[in-house]
Amino acid sequence: MGETIIEKIIRHNTGKAVKPGDIVTVNVDRVMIHDIFIPFVADKFEEMGFTKLHDPDKVVLIYDHLVPASQQDDTRHFRTGDAFAEKYGLTHVHRSDGICHQLMTEAGYVKPGDIAFGTDSHTTTYGCVGAFSSGIGYTEMASILGTGTMWIKVPETIKVVIDGELPENVMSKDIILRLIGDLRADGATYRALEFAGSTIENMTVASRMTMANMAIEAGAKCALFTPDEKTAEYCEIELNDYQKSLVGDPDATYMRTITYKAEDFVPVMACPSQVDKIRNVSELEGTEIDQVFIGSCTNGRLEDLQAAAEVLEGKKVADFVKLIVTPASRKIYKQAADMGILKTLSEAGAIITHPGCGLCCGRTGGILSDGERVVATNNRNFLGRMGTSKVEIYLASPRTAASCAVAGKIVSPE
Repeated sequence: MGETIIEKIIRHNTGKAVKPGDIVTVNVDRVMIHDIFIPFVADKFEEMGFTKLHDPDKVVLIYDHLVPASQQDDTRHFRTGDAFAEKYGLTHVHRSDGICHQLMTEAGYVKPGDIAFGTDSHTTTYGCVGAFSSGIGYTEMASILGTGTMWIKVPETIKVVIDGELPENVMSKDIILRLIGDLRADGATYRALEFAGSTIENMTVASRMTMANMAIEAGAKCALFTPDEKTAEYCEIELNDYQKSLVGDPDATYMRTITYKAEDFVPVMACPSQVDKIRNVSELEGTEIDQVFIGSCTNGRLEDLQAAAEVLEGKKVADFVKLIVTPASRKIYKQAADMGILKTLSEAGAIITHPGCGLCCGRTGGILSDGERVVATNNRNFLGRMGTSKVEIYLASPRTAASCAVAGKIVSPE
């Protein structure tokens, strides 16, 4: 009997063949804790009676949501994190280097075939390189820190096959939004999404990251892409035989297979205030906006900033519209600066911020008020996420978002 990618990863980790529904204990290769959760993880770790970390080298602490501090209590999280790192010998600490989900693969912490957990739901992002990664709570994280292990239930797999060439102005963000709209917000709950097909093979790792990042918005436990030469180049490794084997077998058992033709995709948006409320951009044209946000762990990468710059070249952001651009990491910020991308964006009228989570989590800069409307490239448009509960958030690709910034209203990217 063939295996899905998630079944191969778990078998390699545990030494036992598995099937969906099995309860197994896995050895965790890497964990990530961010600034919001570190006080709770630290308290629970010591409450459980642990006196040392199982393996300090496997732990990464990242300050990204609360940097720079926008509320008085934020600094408590930094002090607690620094104290925990010093007490237990953490060496992988990032205090303002970018967003956790960008850094975990960019800095080489997660490799193809790894099993990783993080204190954030969008930990599914690392599936872009073929890793099983998923978000957990602070109690589970404290347990992993002390034991190095975690129990899981082997998920069923939904296979998503996309073949063909994407139309101009359609990005991977449009694909994952369309899929979420088709599956609905709970359609993949505790299941693995496995992506395949020629369209996927032709994607950059950055585009795959966008899709893996948003898999959780359909309830998925994880999202998985087969490692290839692009993955190897991105991770700066040579794929070993195990990593090369991480492809779904032809005779593997899938609970469902969904197929798309790439040519059928069009630019779409998630409308307020549900991620699965998907509409074609053409149906929303003319809706006036107040702000545009390009960034986040979903779409703050170099190719996203470049796509926005191509739209904004020689143009200006519409009057009375704010365009906020937030690179996902310091590395991306520097690359965009060296390539002239930030110059193009700033000349168009963009406000360029330090790398971090920023407006996505409604913290540092750009929150909106009653009746205001924003087009954003992040992953969630829930009520109150970017200001008051009466702010309307539309989710879109960077190319669509940049087009809207120029027009001052929702328009299709042309």
